[in-house]
Amino acid sequence: MLGDIAGFSGAVRVDRAGVTEFAAAYGLADRAADVPNTVGTRFGIASATKGLTALAVMSLVEDKTLALDTPARELLGADLPLIGADVTVEHLLAHRSGIGDYFDEDTAGDITDFVLPVPVHELADTEDYLKVLGGHPAKFPAGERFAYCNSGYVVLALIASRAAGLPFHDLVTRRVCEPAGMTGTGFPRSDELPAGAARGYLHASGSDRTNVFHLPVRGSGDGGAYSTVADFGAFWTALFAGRIVPGARVLEMLRPRSDATEGPRRYGLGFWLHGTGKAVTLEGYDAGVSFRSVHDPDTALTWTVVSNTSDGAWPVARRLAELLAGG
Repeated sequence: MLGDIAGFSGAVRVDRAGVTEFAAAYGLADRAADVPNTVGTRFGIASATKGLTALAVMSLVEDKTLALDTPARELLGADLPLIGADVTVEHLLAHRSGIGDYFDEDTAGDITDFVLPVPVHELADTEDYLKVLGGHPAKFPAGERFAYCNSGYVVLALIASRAAGLPFHDLVTRRVCEPAGMTGTGFPRSDELPAGAARGYLHASGSDRTNVFHLPVRGSGDGGAYSTVADFGAFWTALFAGRIVPGARVLEMLRPRSDATEGPRRYGLGFWLHGTGKAVTLEGYDAGVSFRSVHDPDTALTWTVVSNTSDGAWPVARRLAELLAGG
């Protein structure tokens, strides 16, 4: 299907109406040990994690543990005092909270930079992120406009964990991964990756190196989960079948809240939406990670591309989008 994609390291899968039409893997999961990627390899998915976070939160809304209009302050207590009383769960989900961002992608610099203000090993549990979330003034009043915000999704992880009385990683496993049948998805530490997981690579200072010093040692609500292309085939099926949250909640999440500031896309609650059609996207980009998964409910077409390099997924994703257009 894809022809020559020299240099690509990662995996690709295409499904239509529950039937896998194409699945292949390329390159190496561990370059030092010469371990190849496979279609079952677990890759980092970066900000695609936000979709899982949003669903975990929405499952708590469904059982009335939270509400979309719950103020963030209600569960933050004395923590993060710069987050205003006007910020709600829905604002955070829709990237319309206006809160300051600990990792502002507009000003973060090059993907090869070391951008975190604390040693990455200090960010292992969601409560640990309090040390980087604080001290960032609000950019605008809640609800005023769209501004993509990583901090917002870590705050959501804190709120959800505290409301449910369960560690965030366990909450995602129980509320999202298990009902979706995503058996290869979770939040391993980057310094003790399990067998079958790909190391992320970036090119800097004339050499290739892993991303272990660039990202939190364990992800939270904004990113850092690992998954497989098969799990995302299962994910989209389960989502639209109402197995993670009921169909009415899915429709609520996919109702556009904002036109995106770049390109012909809109945003709902945790998901990127096509500018005019019904296709839904999750994507992630970080040091040593690039990921895109798209599902069109009208055609029952799903495709996922993931790479264990910073930019590797994008040329393949563009080619797939062209090949599958109208398909």
